Amino acid sequence: MYTLVFATNNQHKVEEIQSLVGNDFHIIALKEAGIDIDIPEPHDNLKDNAAEKARTIHSLTKQNCFSEDTGLEIDFLKGAPGVKSARYAGDDRNFQANIDKVLAELILTENRTAQFRTVICLIWENKEYYFEGVCKGAITKQMHGAKGFGYDPIFIPETANKSFAEMNMQEKNNYSHRQKAVTQLFSFLKSL
Repeated sequence: MYTLVFATNNQHKVEEIQSLVGNDFHIIALKEAGIDIDIPEPHDNLKDNAAEKARTIHSLTKQNCFSEDTGLEIDFLKGAPGVKSARYAGDDRNFQANIDKVLAELILTENRTAQFRTVICLIWENKEYYFEGVCKGAITKQMHGAKGFGYDPIFIPETANKSFAEMNMQEKNNYSHRQKAVTQLFSFLKSL
């Protein structure tokens, strides 16, 4: 079994990815790797932020690692909140405030199309690799469900009839942007 350091402190993301990869890889978060830092995300795009996080962790641990950056991109808001998804309503990463802000900004429009996009940066044997996953869908007019995290209560994937927050992990993985990127990542790793 390979251990991979995942450049996050978000235990929800660790659990989601571990559920996707099974027993071939053991995913550990920063805390488990003995790293207690908040890695800056200074860039205006997902790929560069993912790379920043992976490079930071690789320089600290010298271990194979990966990071991801995910954004909710809403068409009516010209791609916002995008790279600022976690801090859309302020630097305290309050997802209820973020959801409230999105719903307020969409209140007068019927154009609610959106997508979640994830970019993963893997550093394996000192080389960088990138993987991307997209889930298209729409923003609801109110919150639905209590599972998941982030914007899950207001996002319904295309062809689904409930929000991410109403789905169990297996259902969510059938649509998930993160799952699509992670599948590419681990297909690549298994091919090595």
